[in-house]
Amino acid sequence: MPLLAVIALMALPFLEVWVMILAAGQIGVAWTIALLFALSASGVFVVRRAGTRAVRDAQAAMSTGTPPRGSLLDMLMLFVGGILLITPGFITAVLGLVLVLPFTRPALRWAFEAWARRRIRRMEANVQVDLAASRAGGPAPGPQPRPGQGKIIQGSFVDPETDS
Repeated sequence: MPLLAVIALMALPFLEVWVMILAAGQIGVAWTIALLFALSASGVFVVRRAGTRAVRDAQAAMSTGTPPRGSLLDMLMLFVGGILLITPGFITAVLGLVLVLPFTRPALRWAFEAWARRRIRRMEANVQVDLAASRAGGPAPGPQPRPGQGKIIQGSFVDPETDS
């Protein structure tokens, strides 16, 4: 999966340029540039608005001592969507719009939460398996000797020179 993500990120600039050339061929160079500027400006607006709203909500929550309203995930989606809109290109703009539009965020939030629950369950199962394996054949509790050190005997030490 990480290799696929790296390949996709490396291919994205080439795909963006290809889509821009296709768009310029269909609607013209001037309209393509104007549309890219408009998308970037909307991204700046979204990021600024999400940032000020997050700060305002955090200040209100701190003054009243209640948790902030809204979802942190929603703020993150707005911020990442705005950054994707600012990035020049139509593919990133579509991804940014999917993250920014209010009617798509609940479905994305649900999908992310379902993914996170599955991931947490898988991690819990791995931890339980690892703990069971370590108890079965692991070392006995207490201090363990280093290799070549010999047996450890617990006791107290009395120094005759200082104990007068």
